[in-house]
Amino acid sequence: MANHNDRQLYGGAMTVVLPLDAKDVSDVREVPDNQEVFTHPSTDQSVIIEIVEYQDVQNQNAPGYHFQDIAESNNSLETQVISTEEIPMDQVSMKECQSAWLLKGKQSVSKFNEQAHNVINVHMALYRLPQYSTDILMSFNDPIAISAGSSSHVAAEVYNKCEPWTVLQFKQCVATLTIRDTSLFGE
Repeated sequence: MANHNDRQLYGGAMTVVLPLDAKDVSDVREVPDNQEVFTHPSTDQSVIIEIVEYQDVQNQNAPGYHFQDIAESNNSLETQVISTEEIPMDQVSMKECQSAWLLKGKQSVSKFNEQAHNVINVHMALYRLPQYSTDILMSFNDPIAISAGSSSHVAAEVYNKCEPWTVLQFKQCVATLTIRDTSLFGE
């Protein structure tokens, strides 16, 4: 894929194809061991890959469960699930997963415990790996309304000069997430 490159995750135990301009957040701040976080260099967009405990809920309910959990962690004022769909397995590189799901939702969240709240579209992929007691989440946080009082606020003329990531690019990332070493899950 043009303008994308392979990125190693979790010390090479997983890989994903991300946009070339994706910045690894761990280069500037501490990131939890179960997460890999990448940001757009000019927008407030981010892609987060997270290994979490497998939740014993029906597959079709699992994306909403995790989305709600993220919303609670983000102290979201408003949370809305817009759509959920199963990803056909022939569109997923991760052959270890038993099912994969896409969720689109919306959250109203503040950044760094600020008073100002931003509205973001959250596109989330869920890979279910019950054999490893693991669910893997990939989230694309795409701000649609940044409050003027937010530290993320930039003038429209600055924002319009940059090329934001697209949902299509996120879906390409979703399709390319691959496990290289299953010992990552503590076998």
